Amino acid sequence: MKRVKLVVAYDGTNYHGWQLQPGAVTIEQVLNETLTELLGEPIAVIGASRTDSGVHALGNVAVFDTEHRMPGEKVCFALNQRLPADIRIQSSCEVPDGWHPRRCPCVKTYEYRILNRSVELPQQRLYTAFCRFPADVERMRRGAAFLVGEHDFKSFCNVRTQAESTVRRVYDIQVERDAGDVITIRIRGNGFLYNMVRIIAGTLLKTGMGQMEPEAVRTALEARDRQAAGPTAPARGLTLVGIEYL
Repeated sequence: MKRVKLVVAYDGTNYHGWQLQPGAVTIEQVLNETLTELLGEPIAVIGASRTDSGVHALGNVAVFDTEHRMPGEKVCFALNQRLPADIRIQSSCEVPDGWHPRRCPCVKTYEYRILNRSVELPQQRLYTAFCRFPADVERMRRGAAFLVGEHDFKSFCNVRTQAESTVRRVYDIQVERDAGDVITIRIRGNGFLYNMVRIIAGTLLKTGMGQMEPEAVRTALEARDRQAAGPTAPARGLTLVGIEYL
């Protein structure tokens, strides 16, 4: 028996998130079914990040156990021959038996992308959230600065979260606008709560539009009340960029 690690990229548009759900197609389901067919034995992957419906990934991580003789580094190529075009394994390798993608210390990086212009662009519709009202990036940066560090992010998570603790550490938040009117919020942290990045994005966008003062982000954080923060931004703007294990 050996344990194989996968780095998984996917377009989440046509999936109901990562985690298995009755009556819905998910990334985890497709990986399990395809690996089972490839290796000829029941396979159940363990994912590092249970991304929501419609969320994308460039570098989610999963592991599975197998008795098959195929070398770990060869699984990547063989699996990609069978997966749908919107899921691709970026790399595969063997890891120690006890290695678990959710229990090992890591840094996760997410990006949230907002198309900020007067008219939508069809080419961006699946990978950005659209906002027609001008957003001030500098105001967004000022608001974001209050979220850096270790805090209780209870105001910035879905009320249905099952996390034992709502304390998380955010290492860095960058807000940039490119020449194509796409605002990218890039956030790095040691872990994120249910909907946390999307709520941060919705709050910073509200700040950028002048509907909320940058200092109000700190007030919302200290309130530890979901009602104090901004709205949950749409899933399609969010991408899990990668996971760095320490």
